[in-house]
Amino acid sequence: MTTHIPAAPHSADSPPTLDRRALLVGGGAVVAGLGGYQLLKPLWQPHSSVFIAKGQRYDGPIEQTILDGLLAGGLDPRALAGRKVLLKVNLVEPTRTAPQVTTHPAMVLATAEVFRRWGAQVVVGEASGHMRDTEMALVESGMTPALDSAGLEFVDLNYEDVAWVKNAGRASKLDGFYLPRPVMEADLIVSMPKLKTHHWVGLTVSLKNMYGVLPGIKYGWPKNVLHHAGIPQTVFDINASLPKTIAVVDGIVGMEGDGPIMGSPKKLGLIVVGTNLAAVDATCARIIGLDPARVNYLQLSADRIGPIAEGRIAQRGEDWRQVASPFVLLDRPELQRLRLAPGVCVS
Repeated sequence: MTTHIPAAPHSADSPPTLDRRALLVGGGAVVAGLGGYQLLKPLWQPHSSVFIAKGQRYDGPIEQTILDGLLAGGLDPRALAGRKVLLKVNLVEPTRTAPQVTTHPAMVLATAEVFRRWGAQVVVGEASGHMRDTEMALVESGMTPALDSAGLEFVDLNYEDVAWVKNAGRASKLDGFYLPRPVMEADLIVSMPKLKTHHWVGLTVSLKNMYGVLPGIKYGWPKNVLHHAGIPQTVFDINASLPKTIAVVDGIVGMEGDGPIMGSPKKLGLIVVGTNLAAVDATCARIIGLDPARVNYLQLSADRIGPIAEGRIAQRGEDWRQVASPFVLLDRPELQRLRLAPGVCVS
């Protein structure tokens, strides 16, 4: 594994001159077509698909599962040859004794292998909001030996050179964001979160995971600049301002209760894959017993980043109702109000 941690970060206050030809508002891009790197839609699609696979294990054939999910979502492998793919993992407070906290290394290796098989250039990256010591985060999560075994490069997004982009969402008062160069230069970003509860906003999956592309050198540890600007608002704004992003969710072992750090493991055996982050997170919300229309950042994302209404999300693989397993939430009124009404089908 090569860990890339620049010694002297450089910031640029003017807009980047990078090739942004495929930049979308939001994270719902899907790669397609024979004529090079193209996107199916210039903005969010009114309908999207989400792939759910059950009975998954970290020591099982998860590479094939992820491949099936990506193909079901419309990715064209021919369009990825030679392209840069960034796997954005979750390494918040890593420890091997709590596998519910961070993205499992087996998920990362399997996803990387799929894209490598398609000819893509793959790197793994994270800007942990809690861990300043990236080497410790990698070791404690078990990521170091995994990445070494596959010869995968890790880029520490906390310390990379940055470029300034305008806030395309405008839900918060932030004018824009500093994004690390590997994020800006990626042809495709894969959000690889854990399926977890969150003690403030109820749910953290692929959209909230993108907090981890913003560098600590600009936003601190933890990223209180974002918290003070409003978590739901900044989750939406960040995703509205990012280049093309898809999701591969580690739901084999999730976290319930006091997430995203102190919660308990919840065995689900699920992998969820989709090319629209809002649709993926809305589906994950339903799986764990939450109404996506009541989750603030999903409310903001609806019909802007992607669809969250059940009738606009095509189910691939398993139906969410067949794998639903309500998660324990903290006993707070603002969290309990997020629950799906018993027996109600949200459309």
